[in-house]
Amino acid sequence: MTALFDVSRWRPGPLLPPRDARDGALVFVVAVLCFLAVLTALAALAANRAAHGWTSQLTGSATVVVRARAGETPDSAAARAAETLAGVRGVVEAQALTREKAEALLEPWIGKDALVEDLPTPRLVTLDLDPKAPPTAQTLDKALRSAGVDATIDDHSRWIADIERAADMARLAALGVFTLIAAAAAAVIAFATRAGLAARRDVIEVLHFSGAERGFIAGLFQGRFAAMGALAGLLGGAGAAGVGALLRYFGGGAGLAPVLPLAWMDLLAAAPAPVVAALIAGVSARLAASRIVGEMA
Repeated sequence: MTALFDVSRWRPGPLLPPRDARDGALVFVVAVLCFLAVLTALAALAANRAAHGWTSQLTGSATVVVRARAGETPDSAAARAAETLAGVRGVVEAQALTREKAEALLEPWIGKDALVEDLPTPRLVTLDLDPKAPPTAQTLDKALRSAGVDATIDDHSRWIADIERAADMARLAALGVFTLIAAAAAAVIAFATRAGLAARRDVIEVLHFSGAERGFIAGLFQGRFAAMGALAGLLGGAGAAGVGALLRYFGGGAGLAPVLPLAWMDLLAAAPAPVVAALIAGVSARLAASRIVGEMA
């Protein structure tokens, strides 16, 4: 049987007018979701950069706690430890801290009143290591034992593991938030598509029973909502990039905060927002439209 309706001559105007009162609200909601998604991405990038910075700083340094042996002063023991470690491959610089500097490090923990003259304050040796090839704690300990120095080495491996674990959690949290926002955007678009189809159900029935295929009708809504999604993604992404630029400009090198540095290059995270929003909008609209038209069959 020949179809009563020639879809090749159909134009989207009567079914989908150029403007709809509901479009503005939908664009606003999706733009807000894109804004939040891009801000989440910027925060994740800043957290990742901070974690890498802290890890590199800890990897490039170590601390040695020196205990004086019998007949040896703490200062001489620290100096001997620093001299010994300075000759180890991968150690850039070894510096023995004075008693005053060691007490300054202890003061926040035990209080100034507890720092009496008779307190056996351990001496510290700080090491600057080659970040590309740092020596292991075992190598440093072997060198100290060979020189007869009683010391304990802290290579910050515990703190590095904690930082890496926190960075992984931040990445997972950012991915989870982004996924929720994308799901919310898809749900909003699907709901709006259903509302648009319901408002024009009589027209769709005429098209459907006149021979218009499901793909043709779904394609109309797919194109309309993909365009709105692209516009919303552009607005939301640009807004988030603008907020990031302001934070980067007024924060200087710190960006969001000293603990969350933000780089200018991170603002490129907003670039995919229009494409991603258009893709989610188009796919969600097509699926919702196809399902509703399928119910009429």
